[in-house]
Amino acid sequence: MNERFVKHATFVVERTYAASPERVYNAWADPIAKAKWFSKPDIFDFRVGGQEYSSGGPPEGPIFTFDASYQELVPEQRIVYTYTLDAGGIRISVSITTVELIKVEGGTKLIFTEQGVFFDGHDTPEVREHGTNVMLDALGKVVEG
Repeated sequence: MNERFVKHATFVVERTYAASPERVYNAWADPIAKAKWFSKPDIFDFRVGGQEYSSGGPPEGPIFTFDASYQELVPEQRIVYTYTLDAGGIRISVSITTVELIKVEGGTKLIFTEQGVFFDGHDTPEVREHGTNVMLDALGKVVEG
């Protein structure tokens, strides 16, 4: 039997984009815009209580399943969602994520805070934080482009 364990972690990633809070918020709220920097959703219901769901991955790797529920939405200011992430049918983590958008001179400061529990060594906070950095860099190219 495999050893079961959990690792809890919180990380914060910040970015400043040369784009308005409205533009950055809309890049999260519009499924076509979001698909340019995040996985293309199979389900996208951007409202409190709504679900976002996507499943896919590289041909040689496992299928990743992202299943999120929106908990709090304040247009142009805040997005809070909870989500599970599975890899190859195995639950690897459960998280709560808060995205804060703050108007600053010349653009928007984004503060991304993730509080997660990672299961049995299938994923780590360090790997997730790295992926978040890559994701937020891609978001920046979309909103500043």
